[in-house]
Amino acid sequence: MSDHHFSRLKRALSRAGIAVDYRDGIYRLHNEAAQATVLLPPSLPLEDKAVTQLLGFASVRSPDGEKGVCKACATPDFHPGSVAPVGSVVATDADFVIPAAVGTDINCGMRLLTTGLTLDQVAPHKTRLIERLTRSLLGSSRDVPVHTKAFRALFDVGPEAFLDAVEDDGLWASCDRDRMHSEIEACVGLSSFGGRARHAPEAYTGVRHEVFRDPCLGTPGGGNHFIELQVVDSVMDRHAAYRAGLRAGEVVVMIHSGSRDIGFHVGARWMDRARAEWPQGLRHPKSGLHGLSGPLAQEYLEAMGVAARYAWANRVVLAELVRKDLEALLGAGASRLVVDVPHNVVLREQGLNVHRKGATPAHEGDLALIPGSMGDHSYLATGLGHADWLWSCSHGAGRRMRRQEVRAMRGTPEDGADWQCVTLREERRIEEAPQAYKPIGPVIDAQEKAGLIRCAARLRPWVTFKA
Repeated sequence: MSDHHFSRLKRALSRAGIAVDYRDGIYRLHNEAAQATVLLPPSLPLEDKAVTQLLGFASVRSPDGEKGVCKACATPDFHPGSVAPVGSVVATDADFVIPAAVGTDINCGMRLLTTGLTLDQVAPHKTRLIERLTRSLLGSSRDVPVHTKAFRALFDVGPEAFLDAVEDDGLWASCDRDRMHSEIEACVGLSSFGGRARHAPEAYTGVRHEVFRDPCLGTPGGGNHFIELQVVDSVMDRHAAYRAGLRAGEVVVMIHSGSRDIGFHVGARWMDRARAEWPQGLRHPKSGLHGLSGPLAQEYLEAMGVAARYAWANRVVLAELVRKDLEALLGAGASRLVVDVPHNVVLREQGLNVHRKGATPAHEGDLALIPGSMGDHSYLATGLGHADWLWSCSHGAGRRMRRQEVRAMRGTPEDGADWQCVTLREERRIEEAPQAYKPIGPVIDAQEKAGLIRCAARLRPWVTFKA
């Protein structure tokens, strides 16, 4: 970043009452109400709107001012969101939460599977594989019946009870239950989510029908969600890659999805509840972020856990749909889960409630997934547990162009590329074009240099499925 650009940025933020300092790739920001830090290399822009949102996030307090945010920071995929900025992490007191910080896509996250197959083995079957996966992942041919008793088990008890309760019908008849049970241990944060079925929509738990064929279960959702076949392009930490079961040249499957309608149901209701609980006559926060304290905070975490558990189940179904097609076409039965990790959720850590809005847990030794765009590399990394950054890393590269800006571009994103996007909606291909995102290289480099992560393997895109 040039001195001229920084001076102009400093003047612009100063007019908004925000002081800024930039040293060693870190912005230090503060106004009269809050302070925050942003890890951002000089080649990537700092957006005024994102700064204002982050400081608004950092300033959230209870109406009496006794509880609130203890620390706020942001990772290099930092950019404006609808209310809270994407790529932000805040820690609050243990009995205080901010529902709007997570929003409606609760436990949006990533899942990475090995296939046991190399690209040389898969490539000759590419056309037929794409046909099968398009029907399974983007079409309406899914057969995933779930008894309402299984959903009640998921929400009231947990993932293990859900797997025990689903019956051998449809997709479930072809699943390896032992493998699915063993993979729960590789799901970061999953064991910490509570839940009660009373927070879920009645259709999932009611008794008026025995089986609910949920139209959302096993779907990626819109926006930047995807299922992507990738190739292990480079092993950067051979010990970590070996432990993860990755080898150069292997095809892997990366899944990015969230809690779909249940997340919207829970998130919207609790954002409304937090606003309604604000005392009459007291000015509402300018940021639009309202916190909840005490018993209401705990009840929100319970409701959030319902949506978080559902998001896990959604990614499980997507993984099993891919596994079923790979096995039917290629006899690939050696698939295993590398990691499943959330990046839009509240987790209790170090006696605090850590809110991650588009940021990934990166505790020491834990695996993290950091995808690029559908035309750029993704990374498997090992967290280093950096407390200054609230034990977190980025959840991707981060957008640099609004969707309406991308729609104005001409040409097909795949022109001359060695990757392919499969979608039933042409606008999705344009809106999610690689040009809409920051380059992943500087985002990764900044985090390695700052000691947030150590990269284990680099993955290049081959075929991306978008709803």
